[in-house]
This record gives sequence, C-alpha cells and structure tokens, in this order.
Amino acid sequence: MKIAICGSQPSAVGPDEYFTGTVRIDAPFAGETPARIGGATVTFEPGARTAWHTHPLGQTLIVTSGLGWIQLEGGPIDEIRAGDTVWIAPDEKHWHGATSTTAMTHIAIAEKLDGSPVDWMEKVTDDQYLSKSGA
Repeated sequence: MKIAICGSQPSAVGPDEYFTGTVRIDAPFAGETPARIGGATVTFEPGARTAWHTHPLGQTLIVTSGLGWIQLEGGPIDEIRAGDTVWIAPDEKHWHGATSTTAMTHIAIAEKLDGSPVDWMEKVTDDQYLSKSGA
C-alpha cells in the first residue's frame, strides 16, 4: 500500500501544448506495474479547456466542483457539474473544461495502453468552444 499525503506533491501547470487557458494539475497518481491505471485532479479556470484528444482504453471523469463543458466530436456540448461522473469510451475524440464563466474541477482516471493513456490532437478553437455560450 502507498499513501500519498495531501500536499506532498506540488501543483503543476497544464502544458500549453495540451490545454488552453489556466489549468492546474494536482495529486497525480499511477498504479505500479502490472496496473495501468493513473489520473489526477484537474482544475480549469473559466474559459480553460483541453485540446481534442482520445484515450485508448477510455476515461472516467468525476466532477468535484464547479460547472464545465464536454463535447464528443460531432456532438453537442454538454454541461457537467459537481457530482457528475462521465465515461468516455475508448478512442472517442473529445474535449472538456470549464464554462466561459465558471471554474470546474474533476478527477480524471485512465489506463495506459502501450505506455500512454492519451493521444493528444489539435486545440479546440475559440469558435468551437464558444458555440455553447452563444458568444
């Protein structure tokens, strides 16, 4: 058993390559081999979001605070809020983040396949993102 003490790991900034806006990543975790599970708590400030991406074995999001948006490629932008759990199936192209006015925090959990839990793609444009708010 391993216990990660709260505050024992510094917060990290979400890399500009994969995120738009201010994103903080806290308490990253990973299972030890042979486990493939890993994840982190991710906080998106208003207007912040991921780039388009997929997960080879899917992803679970557990929204812990705030209000966010999530979209599968070709689908509508859906609201997600504290208490919601979201399952994204393997290889579904999607993005997620805060709304334009409200921050959102979620725990993201995914498994690695061939050493990677995610395949990053192009950034979500402002027009794509703002299509939800009508701005």
